[in-house]
Amino acid sequence: MSRLLLQNLLHERVEMTTDALNVLLVEDDPDLRATLHDLLQDSGHTVEALDNGQVAAERAAASFFDVVLSDVQLPGMGGRQLLAHVRQTSPDTSVILITGYGDVAQAVAALREGASDYLTKPFDVDELLSRLKRVAERQTLRLELARAKQALATGLPETSFIGDSPPVRKLLHHIHKVAPSGSPCLIVGESGTGKELVARIIHEQSPRRDRPYVTINCGALAEHLVEAELFGHERGAFTGADKKREGRFKAADGGTLFLDEIGELPMAAQAKLLRVLQEGTFEPLGSNATVKVDVRVVSATHRDLRKMVRERLFREDLYYRINVVEVPIPPLRDRMSDLPLLVQHFLLRQSPNRPPNTLSLETWNVLKGHSFPGNVRELGHAISHAVIMAQGAEIRPEHLPAAMSFIRPAALAAQDEQIVPLMESMKKHERECIQRAINASGGVPSKAAALLKISPSSLQTKLKAHGLVIS
Repeated sequence: MSRLLLQNLLHERVEMTTDALNVLLVEDDPDLRATLHDLLQDSGHTVEALDNGQVAAERAAASFFDVVLSDVQLPGMGGRQLLAHVRQTSPDTSVILITGYGDVAQAVAALREGASDYLTKPFDVDELLSRLKRVAERQTLRLELARAKQALATGLPETSFIGDSPPVRKLLHHIHKVAPSGSPCLIVGESGTGKELVARIIHEQSPRRDRPYVTINCGALAEHLVEAELFGHERGAFTGADKKREGRFKAADGGTLFLDEIGELPMAAQAKLLRVLQEGTFEPLGSNATVKVDVRVVSATHRDLRKMVRERLFREDLYYRINVVEVPIPPLRDRMSDLPLLVQHFLLRQSPNRPPNTLSLETWNVLKGHSFPGNVRELGHAISHAVIMAQGAEIRPEHLPAAMSFIRPAALAAQDEQIVPLMESMKKHERECIQRAINASGGVPSKAAALLKISPSSLQTKLKAHGLVIS
C-alpha cells in the first residue's frame, strides 16, 4: 500500500499555493516519511519528521506545531492516542490522520474525537496540500479573531466606529476634520452602514458635545406631523393637538439636530427647514411668534438627493444648505478586511458574561463570500441569530440566517428525520460534486479536475469508483 502511495506522490507533484505551516510528521515507514518530508518542504512548510507516536506526543507538548500529520498505525502510541494527547496539551494544533482503506472507521471516529481531517491511502499531493491549506485557513481565522478580540479587549465607547481598513481610516480622518467646523453636513451611505453612529461621533467630536443631541427620522412620521415634530405647535393647531409642544429644533437649541432620511422630508417642511438654516428662526404651527435657535444640522440619507433635485422631489437650494460638507460611508463589501473586528465585536456584545462562540472555517467562508446588501446591520443580525441557534457551540453555516447560509429549512428538516451513515453521505456528496464539475467544465477532464482542485489521474480514479463517464 505504501509503495503505491509513494508512486502517486513521486509522479504527481501538483502545484498548489499554501500558507507556510509548522508541521510535525509522524510516519514509521522510512521511505514514505522521507518522501512526505521533502514534498512538504518543497511546498514551503517547516517539517519535523518522527517515526514514533510517543516521541511525537512529547515533541508536540514541548513545541507548538500548526499541524500534526500522523499515520493511524504507529509504534509506541497510535494515531488516535496521539490525537487525544495533542488535543489536551496543544488544543490549537490541528491533527490530520493518514489511514489505510481498512482503517477508515477509525479515522471517522477520530473526527468525532477532534481530528481536523483524514487522508486515505493512496492519496496524491494535491489532496494532501489541499487539507493543509484548509488548516492554514483555520489558523489564519483563529489569529484574525484573536487579534480582533485583543483590539476590542480594552472596551470601546458605544460611539466607536469599528474598523481599521483604509476606507474606515479615511472616513474617520474626514470626520475629524468635519466635526469641529460647525457647518451643516450630509452623511450619505447605504442602509445599514452606520449613518446614525457617524452623526453621533460628529456631535461628540464637536464643540457642542456637552449640549443637546436630538434625532428625528424624517421617514418614520406621517407627512402632516413632520412640521409639528420639527418646529413644535400651539394647543389646537390641528386635530389632536391638545397641548402646546416644543419641536425638535427648540429641544436641540445650542446643540446638534440629526435629521435621518432627510430625503423623505415633504416639500412644505423643506421650505421651513431652509429658512431655519438661512436665518436661524421659525414659527411653531398655530403661532405667529418667531423662535430663534442656534442648532447645527447633521443630515443623512441613503437616497440619491442629486437625482431627486433633478426630478424636483427635493429643493436644490436646501440641498446645498444641508450639504456644505458631505460625509460618505463605505459599504461593508468595500471594507471586508474589517470583518474579523466586526464579527468579534458582535460576538462579544452577544456574550458579555461568558466566552464568545467560535466560528467554523465553513461559516467564515460563508461570511467572506456574502455581499451584505444590508451592510453592518445585516452582519450584526446574522451573528445574533447564529449565537442563539448555536447554543454556545461552534457557529456552523446552518446557524446563520437561511438566506445567508443557503440552507433551506425544509432540507434541514428532512436531514433531521433521516440520519444517513457518514461514509454513505460523504460518498454521495463527492459524486454530486464531481458531476457538477463535469457539467461546468463541458465534459473536459482537465477542466473538471482543475475545478475540483485535484489531479487528472485522481479524477479518473474517482470517476471509476462512482461509475461516472465523461463523454
